[in-house]
Amino acid sequence: GTCRYMSSHAYERRFPTCHLIPMFVDSEVLEETESEDGSIHQIQRRCKLDVDAPRLLKRIAGVDYVYFSQENTLNKRERTLHIESHNETFSNRVIIHELCSYSAHPENEDWTCFEQSASLDIKSFFGFESTVEKMAMKQYASSIKKGKEIIEFYLNQLEEEGISHVPRWTPSLDAPSSSSVTTKPVCATPNVCVCVCVVDKLDADYIKRYLGDLTPLQESCLIRLRQWLQESHKGKIPKDEHILRFLRARDFNMEKAREILCQSLTWRKQHQVDYLLETWTSPQVLSDYYTGGWHHHDKEGRPLYILRLGQMDTKGLVRALGEESLLRHVLSINEEGLRRCEENTKVFGRPISCWTCLVDLEGLNMRHLWRPGVKALLRIIEVVEANYPETLGRLLILRAPRVFPVLWTLVSPFIDENTRKKFLIYAGNDYQGPGGLLDYIDKEVIPDFLGGECMVKGGLVPKSLYRTAEELENEDISLWTETIYQSASVFKGAPHEVVIEIIDASSVITWDFDVCKGDVVFHLYHSKRAPQTPRKDPLVGQHSSITTPGGNNVQLIDKSWTLGLDYSMVESPLICKEGESVQGSHVTRWPGFYILQWKFHTMPGSASTNLPRVDDVLASLQVSSHKCKVMYYTEVIGSEDFRLVATCISGFPNWPLAGVFLFVFYIKDG
Repeated sequence: GTCRYMSSHAYERRFPTCHLIPMFVDSEVLEETESEDGSIHQIQRRCKLDVDAPRLLKRIAGVDYVYFSQENTLNKRERTLHIESHNETFSNRVIIHELCSYSAHPENEDWTCFEQSASLDIKSFFGFESTVEKMAMKQYASSIKKGKEIIEFYLNQLEEEGISHVPRWTPSLDAPSSSSVTTKPVCATPNVCVCVCVVDKLDADYIKRYLGDLTPLQESCLIRLRQWLQESHKGKIPKDEHILRFLRARDFNMEKAREILCQSLTWRKQHQVDYLLETWTSPQVLSDYYTGGWHHHDKEGRPLYILRLGQMDTKGLVRALGEESLLRHVLSINEEGLRRCEENTKVFGRPISCWTCLVDLEGLNMRHLWRPGVKALLRIIEVVEANYPETLGRLLILRAPRVFPVLWTLVSPFIDENTRKKFLIYAGNDYQGPGGLLDYIDKEVIPDFLGGECMVKGGLVPKSLYRTAEELENEDISLWTETIYQSASVFKGAPHEVVIEIIDASSVITWDFDVCKGDVVFHLYHSKRAPQTPRKDPLVGQHSSITTPGGNNVQLIDKSWTLGLDYSMVESPLICKEGESVQGSHVTRWPGFYILQWKFHTMPGSASTNLPRVDDVLASLQVSSHKCKVMYYTEVIGSEDFRLVATCISGFPNWPLAGVFLFVFYIKDG
């Protein structure tokens, strides 16, 4: 067939001189060669330039004009045009080497890929090395900016002359099979070169339609990175829009963008993220209690995601789903966002590569600073930041309460600086005033809780839906490898115990646990010597363990130990009923070994047993009423971290005292 392959025709019209390039005074063809089958056409020229330089510098250098040697190679078979040039003048003092390349776009042959690069090496120049470098950079930047305008000018000129297309090159049936080249002298006329299958004008349309405004340097970075992926990456090559996100995330630093993009592509392949939307089925718990969803678009055509974080039961979701499932759900949200961006790009006829997120914080309180939940949030942010850069166009945070500065202190260090600049935060009802929500979202798509009509579900997750760490580990999900919570069984006469060694006094031991079954008594003890364990646990060297069908059970306090002599109680006993969630902390006064103990709670008046501990465990397996189950999480904040936390708290003097203590418990990662 035929196509408008006229870029090389337009390019040749620059010669022997071009009124659109004032510094380009003249040129002459030194040699022209063509392969016998006509597929390769080469032209060598000598170009005369009047460089825009200070007259004094020209007098010192002893020249009025600068000469360059240029070689153009048109490969009609491969549909490429390569242009290489270097300076002849002052080549012993300054080395300038420039490469330009036109090629057909791999996804659409009617689009052009253009790549340009140059190098400058100044050995010496009469003491004006710095001046020459600045002049060269100025001239090069100017030529890049002007290049596309000139091509378009001559393309339009060809169209006005009635030349709108030329046949695509095909080998002649009687053409020789050899690749020999013939040489012939020719005059430098405007029409010596046949077409190459690239259309620069359509390339500009493609960029404008799908990618947005790009400088020539940014275009070059995109093409080079994509070509590198095509040559070296084994697997699915992402679309230009996605490659561009990684380049923008690293300010078009090719090496840095390539590194994070390759890591992300490996991650996507390892976890089959490309198929997530087809394979992931959202659990019913998320459908019922996750207070977020996609909702129309903002005024700029960006997909709009609405999240009522203040109404979300983060603890319940983590306990019912586990971090892995919650991460899968967040990833599916991001994958859906990418799909919606592509869809909106087609609908609105302009590039849309990111989305807007509206977060309502009404109801946010200390409950949302539940430490394992915050830790899960930080890890999710880390994964999203690494694999979905430059996807958040704007974040509207509404009705931020007084507790928000604490959550922001925890989260902000994990968010890229460019992303943080896109945050707009409104306290109270400020979003209703000038510069508020109506500036970004049409009134008819504002959700009901902000005065619109969109309905959002949510609520507390019932504890009956909570699952143990073992149940969560058995799921075939492996985006993360570690589990926050441990589960343990507590039997009548056989408590579960955890030891923590403290080196520095004034460290803080923190704990968080749920009583899933039965009632327990929680104790905290201190001992100067390490507990003697009846049997070494291969997984946790400092613990002994009794593994039963009911779960893990570890006992550390030897029967021969005497309370008040071998060990002491440092926290008052706490009775915890079935279904309760307990969080707490203890500031250590001495180094040594601290033992957290969950003990079966015997109602007053009940007979106690004198059976040995192990025997009691075996006996209690036959009596379900003598078994309790807990899920727990512990962590130690070092004394240095604790002092830093205390300093941070001074910035919030109006907080209730209880809130301050909770803040001490939760803030370490921030």
